Amino acid sequence: MAATEKDPQELAKAKELSHIPWGEEYEKMISGMLYNAFTPELEAARFKARAWAHKYNHYFPAPETNPNFDSLAKERSEMLNQIIGKVDDTAFIEPPFTIDYGCNVSLGRRFYANFNLTILDCGIVKIGDRCMFGPNVSIFAATHEVEVQSRRDDVEYAKPVTLGDDCWIGGHVVILPGVTIGDGCTIAASSVVTKDIPSWSVAMGSPAKVVKKVSPVPPIEEGAGGNNVVQHVDTTG
Repeated sequence: MAATEKDPQELAKAKELSHIPWGEEYEKMISGMLYNAFTPELEAARFKARAWAHKYNHYFPAPETNPNFDSLAKERSEMLNQIIGKVDDTAFIEPPFTIDYGCNVSLGRRFYANFNLTILDCGIVKIGDRCMFGPNVSIFAATHEVEVQSRRDDVEYAKPVTLGDDCWIGGHVVILPGVTIGDGCTIAASSVVTKDIPSWSVAMGSPAKVVKKVSPVPPIEEGAGGNNVVQHVDTTG
């Protein structure tokens, strides 16, 4: 169900992000209210995101520059900073990568995503440190009412998605609007996450259910635990 008033918590999150298309409909959008996605500022932001994704997904350095994974990671990091709301320089995302806005995405340290990540970030999507995604992961913060008239009227709404630190999301996982996944979780391949998953859990299935718990580990202080960009990670789940 859509919210009926603006959410101060989500608005505060947005103030910490870059490239935001501020406006009345944007504030309604990230607050979970029904909103009109076809206002000029939102249409312009989505167009910008699609143009950026086309460039990101089709770029590769010329062989005469003697590229390697380190140089490629640096170039991709610079590109991610042009559109993602908050991203650490250690993030590494294999193309193709598809976004709705990009500005509503917050990525923690040492984030790695395998091929074909899709994030429909109409709501704010916050991903913690040291998270790894397998191929074909989809995060949907966007949704619609089941009553038909609002869809005919071109209004929709969104719910935020949050992942804690140290999560492993297997290939082909779908995470639905409004879900929070706690620290240290593993979501098995092809699961559909419809409800919150508590920290230190392994979940699988459609809908995903907790099947076991794992041992908690102590937090890592900022700047500790290595600064290398993650590369060549088997995250099929």
